[in-house]
Amino acid sequence: MTPTARHLLETTTGKLAPDPRANRFVPLVARGAVSRDTLAALALEQRWVIAADRRAFAYLAHRADDTPPVAAYFSALAEGEAVAAGKLETFAAACGVGESRSVAHEPLPGCQAYPAYVAWLALNGSPAETVLAVHANFSAWGGYCATVAGALRRHHGFTDEACAFFDFFAAPDPGLEHRATAAVQAGLDGGHLNEDLVHRYGRLLQAYEAMFWDSLWELEHPRGGQDD
Repeated sequence: MTPTARHLLETTTGKLAPDPRANRFVPLVARGAVSRDTLAALALEQRWVIAADRRAFAYLAHRADDTPPVAAYFSALAEGEAVAAGKLETFAAACGVGESRSVAHEPLPGCQAYPAYVAWLALNGSPAETVLAVHANFSAWGGYCATVAGALRRHHGFTDEACAFFDFFAAPDPGLEHRATAAVQAGLDGGHLNEDLVHRYGRLLQAYEAMFWDSLWELEHPRGGQDD
């Protein structure tokens, strides 16, 4: 039986779900065990990620202009990144990030591996398969953002405005779900949706996202120490 687009989205998200124990940083945030300085680093790293992803998604939309539902999905992602960029600045300000800190910040290679791979997908990946891989990864990312937003309010007294960047990604987006379903259906209808390729893309996205969080965890454990 040919799978439906919705079924493929659900099963792919399930198969690519990360091990809950793989992320060591978000539990630290949840416990209030992360310094304001490391939160500032998170904001600064996200500046680089958001800017790169916005351009990558816009290019994927351009590459998929012969498949309008796929192009629409990536255009929506690019627009979302632009909105998120504005919200990120409020978070950065709440963390005490000023111009001198911004200029002096050296991006962490482990944090920037994820957007580098998204850029690779923009240049080399199949757009239809990339929809499924990216959408599956966003499911885990949204959960992390929900946890971080709650912890920032609870442990650091951040305002709703300061948490809006994380709230933005944590909140379900029915419109994006609809676009993802339409994009995957277009891939199925075109007969060019390779599930093995989807899982390869998705596995690498998850691995590079894990590197992002691990790199931040190491700022709190510079000698590789263990949590209390």
